[in-house]
Amino acid sequence: MPFLLTFLPELEALLFGEQDVWFLAEILFRTVVMYLVLVVGLRLMGKRGVRQLTIFELVVIIGLGSAAGDPMFYKEVGLLSAITVFVTIISVYRITTYFITKSKKVEQLVEGKTICLIEDGRFCVESFDKEDLAQDEFFSELRVKGISHIGQVHRAYLEVSGEVSVFPFSDEEMRPGLPILPHEFQNQLLNITESGIYACVHCGKTEQLKALTRTNCPICKENKWVKAVSRKRVQ
Repeated sequence: MPFLLTFLPELEALLFGEQDVWFLAEILFRTVVMYLVLVVGLRLMGKRGVRQLTIFELVVIIGLGSAAGDPMFYKEVGLLSAITVFVTIISVYRITTYFITKSKKVEQLVEGKTICLIEDGRFCVESFDKEDLAQDEFFSELRVKGISHIGQVHRAYLEVSGEVSVFPFSDEEMRPGLPILPHEFQNQLLNITESGIYACVHCGKTEQLKALTRTNCPICKENKWVKAVSRKRVQ
């Protein structure tokens, strides 16, 4: 029993911190108020703000979340202070989106621009270098969309939202390409062991190569090759 009496104050501090039990009711009220303010704030952002999360929208959402969270359980943070932050963020957001809709340069400055990653079954190497995009992550995005080699892809774009849009060739237009299935992509060669069509590991350029040769890619000058595949796309 004495042990329990000693432990009770520590348990109370663990559960309530430095606040008294009545502050829980105040937290309930604060949370409801900030929830309503957050809903109104997102509604004022319009459908554009909740349709996708570009870097710009992500910054706004993080700012609103921080402003909403603190007054919910910090007694020293007043509701009016948080509401002021909300009004400021939403106002700046609406002003910025106004200029975005009026100027293409402002739109690209704030949100970036769509980048072409694959063109006619071959990587746009410069785009990969600029975006510092992980190849494994990109291959995973393509596989989810039913792509097994890049010869199936007419165009692929990295959208400003971070999503990858893929426009495949028809089965009739498809050509041999670099395989992106792990068990095929890992079979990389420096020396060609048998004649056939091979794809450059770095840029996806396909070449008819002869056996017992060592060849650099005519496009990117890299020297690793994988045997190209020409299977149809999974529908």
